[in-house]
Amino acid sequence: MTRPPRRIVCLSAEAADWLWRIRAWDDVVGITAYFTPPSGAPPKPRVSSFSTARFDEIIALEPDLVITFSDVQASLSAELIKRGLSVLATNQRTLTEIEATLALLGRMVHREREAEKLLHEFRERLAPVERVAVRPRVYFEEWNDPLISGIGWVGELIERAGGDDIFPDLRTRRAAPERVVTSEDVCRANPQIILASWCGKPVHAHEIAARPGWDQIAAVRSNRIHEIPGDDILQPGFRLVHGYERLKRIIAAEAP
Repeated sequence: MTRPPRRIVCLSAEAADWLWRIRAWDDVVGITAYFTPPSGAPPKPRVSSFSTARFDEIIALEPDLVITFSDVQASLSAELIKRGLSVLATNQRTLTEIEATLALLGRMVHREREAEKLLHEFRERLAPVERVAVRPRVYFEEWNDPLISGIGWVGELIERAGGDDIFPDLRTRRAAPERVVTSEDVCRANPQIILASWCGKPVHAHEIAARPGWDQIAAVRSNRIHEIPGDDILQPGFRLVHGYERLKRIIAAEAP
């Protein structure tokens, strides 16, 4: 782009959140329904969910950039491009990629100074805990039917917080269908802590505990099943600092 965008539509919550934090909210003209602007921030039209969008409403906003995220929004990105719009599609999956994406967005809106200040805070607040004597086995469930284990950055945060991700080999799988596990897989791994965030719907711990054979899992026997708000753990942006704080508290309190 020859000039910074001044009419931005954010179809991903983490992008909207970041632009607000780096004081570029005036450049945002439309957002996803999954982002709630902080108190005091002027409201913006909600023009999408996560996997669907109201294309005519987006076009009516005359955006000079639309920001999307992940393979789930790939078809939305393609349709918007077909309709003549400029699209930035990001697909960050690791903490390093998340940081790079946030820095990119800062440069695009000429807010490099604000972005770098917050990225310094981001790195500091996500620093690994000091060495722990015993690292509990942790299962993170991103979806319950089928069972989907945690995306890359979640596994990284679990280990930074002092736990051991029971499916470390799956975190490099970028698409959710590649991270499907079986109930038997979880039982064999026998996690001592179960964390869950079901992509926008409430987690029911009693349903997890009632699964066949799960009464033999250490986390279920000791009632160590916890929900992590999706806004704080499944959005690859600055709000991960809040999810990480919660992870650290849970792991420190529940470690065997």
